[in-house]
Amino acid sequence: MILVTGGAGFIGSNFVLDWLKQSDESVINFDKLTYAGNLDNLSMIKSDPRHKFVKGDICDTAHISQTLSTYKPRAVIHFAAESHVDRSIRSPIDFINTNINGTFSLLEAARYYCSSLSDVAREAFRFLNISTDEVYGSLGPDDAPFSETTPYAPNSPYSASKAAADHLVRAYHHTYGLPTLTTNCSNNYGPYHFPEKFIPLIIANALAGNSLPIYGDGQNIRDWLYVGDHCNAIRRVLAHGKLGEVYNIGGSNERSNLEVAHILCDILDDLIPKRGIDGVGTYRDQITYITDRPGHDRRYAVNVGKIERELGWKATESFDSGMKKTVQWFLEHRDWLMASTEGGHKEYGDRIGD
Repeated sequence: MILVTGGAGFIGSNFVLDWLKQSDESVINFDKLTYAGNLDNLSMIKSDPRHKFVKGDICDTAHISQTLSTYKPRAVIHFAAESHVDRSIRSPIDFINTNINGTFSLLEAARYYCSSLSDVAREAFRFLNISTDEVYGSLGPDDAPFSETTPYAPNSPYSASKAAADHLVRAYHHTYGLPTLTTNCSNNYGPYHFPEKFIPLIIANALAGNSLPIYGDGQNIRDWLYVGDHCNAIRRVLAHGKLGEVYNIGGSNERSNLEVAHILCDILDDLIPKRGIDGVGTYRDQITYITDRPGHDRRYAVNVGKIERELGWKATESFDSGMKKTVQWFLEHRDWLMASTEGGHKEYGDRIGD
C-alpha cells in the first residue's frame, strides 16, 4: 500500500480517486482536515476497503511514525500543504508550520521507518514530495520557462515555505540516503478545486451574481495543468523516477488571468446563459479590477522536456477541453460548491488569485 498526506484536499483527493481507479493497491490517507480538506471529495469510495482514512497532523512526528509502523506503506506521497498565496501574505505562520515543520516531521518519521525495513523493502521505498513552480520566482514576458535547474527565487511566504521544504527533501536524500523524488507542478484546475482559488472562485461568484475582481491589469500569466494529467504524471514519477531527481510537471497552457476569466465567462454563457434586467447580458459584465496584491509574480511557466523525455509523460487534456469539463463538473455539483463557498474561503471572496 501507499500513504498519501493531504488526501482530502484538491489535488490529493483527485490522486486518491485516480489511484483506486487504476490500481488495486490500498491507500492510507493521512489528513488533518483543515478548512480546505473535505471528506465529501472522497464520498464515492466511502465504503471501499482499499481506502483507510487517518485524521492527523503531519507536524505530529509520533503519529506519523505510528501510522508508518502500523501500515508499512511502500511509498509516501506528500501533498499536505497550505497553498493559498493570499493567506500566506496575511498570516504566514500556518505556512511555516505546515509546509516547513510538517515536511521536516514527515521526513524524520520516514527516515526512521526506512531504516527499520528489510533490504528489499528499503530498496523499493519512495518518498515523493509534491511541490510547485512558484519556488522558481517570476518570469519576464520573453524569458524561457523554468527548468529543473532554474535557481530558486520564491517571492511570497507560501513559495518560500515550499522552497524550504524542497531543500529539506533534497538534504535528506543526500545526507541520509532517503529515496526521495520531487515534482514541481504548474497551476492545477479541475474537480474538487476549493473555491478560494482562481478558477472555482470565478465560477462561484459568476453563478451568485457577484463581481469577478481581477488583480491589477489581469495580465499575470500562469501555466495551467488539468488535475487528471497531474495525477498521471505523479504515478509515472513514482514508478519510474530517478532517485534524488526533480521533475517539472506542466500543461504547456500559458494564459493571463484575464484571459482565463473571459474563457470561463464564455463557457458559462454557453451552458447557463445569464439573464439581465433587459433579458440579455454576459458574465463578463461582472468583471472588475482591483489593486494588485503585494509581490504578485508576473508569469510562471515550466519546461516539461525532462519528464517527457525521461519518463514518457505528456499532458493529454487541452486547455479548452479541460476548462469545459471543469465548468461542467461545478455546474453538476452545485451542492458541493455551495457548501465549500460557505466555508473557509469566504473572507477571501473579494480576491482572485493563485
